Amino acid sequence: MRVHVLLVSGALALAAAPVHAADKPDLIFKESTKWRALTPDDKLATYAVDDPAVEGVACFYTVPEKGGVAGAFGVAEEVSDVSLACRQVGPIKIKDKLAQGDVMFSEKRSFFFKHMQIVRGCDAKRNTLVYMVYSDKLIDGSPKNSTSAVPIMPWGAAGDPPCCADMFKG
Repeated sequence: MRVHVLLVSGALALAAAPVHAADKPDLIFKESTKWRALTPDDKLATYAVDDPAVEGVACFYTVPEKGGVAGAFGVAEEVSDVSLACRQVGPIKIKDKLAQGDVMFSEKRSFFFKHMQIVRGCDAKRNTLVYMVYSDKLIDGSPKNSTSAVPIMPWGAAGDPPCCADMFKG
């Protein structure tokens, strides 16, 4: 019984802890996918978030948002479906050494146990930043994911682009 209480207490502490690596995302727009008469509609919402460690890269992701009574009170269990597109939006500058698989952004997707995470890595051979989005659960993970790649290219008269292999550990 004591172990069960400790596990539940630990799970609640992890669920409540903020895990944001990037700033709060910008809402671009929402589109209704299921009309509901007296409660909020189900929607697809598209957001943008700038990579806090790589200047000049933004990721855009679309997530389903449940309506209904549970959605209105913020306790709906959101599904793990997320699409991702990351793009170079200016000259790329990698601010510090990074590790493969670092969390770029994380967001709660349910009241207690599910988080959506965007992680980044470097494909040194192609000088390309690679981003992957997935949902995780404290108890049972999800194989649903999406990947996007941003080749590091010159931007305007900014000169030679950085080499991602020089800025990633291991």
